[in-house]
Amino acid sequence: MRLARTRRTLITALFAPLALIATTTAAHAAPVSAHQPVRHAPGETITLPVRDALAALTVADESRAGYSRDKFKHWTDADKNGCNTRAEVLLSEAVTAPEVGPKCTLTGGSWYSPYDDRYLDSASKLDVDHLVPLAEAWDSGASAWTAKEREAYANDLDDARALIAVSAASNRSKADKDPTEWLPPYAPYWCEYVTNWVADKTRYQLSVDPAEHNALTERLAACPDQPITVTYAH
Repeated sequence: MRLARTRRTLITALFAPLALIATTTAAHAAPVSAHQPVRHAPGETITLPVRDALAALTVADESRAGYSRDKFKHWTDADKNGCNTRAEVLLSEAVTAPEVGPKCTLTGGSWYSPYDDRYLDSASKLDVDHLVPLAEAWDSGASAWTAKEREAYANDLDDARALIAVSAASNRSKADKDPTEWLPPYAPYWCEYVTNWVADKTRYQLSVDPAEHNALTERLAACPDQPITVTYAH
């Protein structure tokens, strides 16, 4: 009995340093990410609070290498009705409907630009903005898409948040900036803007860079954590 106990004591003494080394190594090993992004199938629809949607996005550095606006074919006429994507958005968002002439020329009408809280009385005074700019989409995942996938993104009429009619001045001040560099001049629209930004990035399973993630987190902290419903397009 005493011999067996002594043997156990010796074995414990022998392996204790090894256990200590294993514990120490584990403590200093590279941490395993708690967030493993889940890829969703196109056509799948989810509803979740916008802050949870932001938390689910992949955070990664971005690269604009190889970008050209020409790699996103637009504006197309997908349904062959004579009106291209730009005209379809203008018709959909008009406060007062314009007259539609030959080749979908729009005359009259009025529109509201939420970026700068302005009403405009001519289609020529408006731009149709890609909420998440084409260059930003390229940076955060679209560079790996096919030409047809990028064309679908650039002409997305299936989600009203993707394309928006706004004053040409506000759109051109935005250019290809993300929310770290630009927010609409009209501050009461900020919450809707960043919420829709997250929805659009979710729809296309695009990444956000660390600075963008921090800016969105900060802005959304001051906004209602409203549910967003998104149908995945990519």
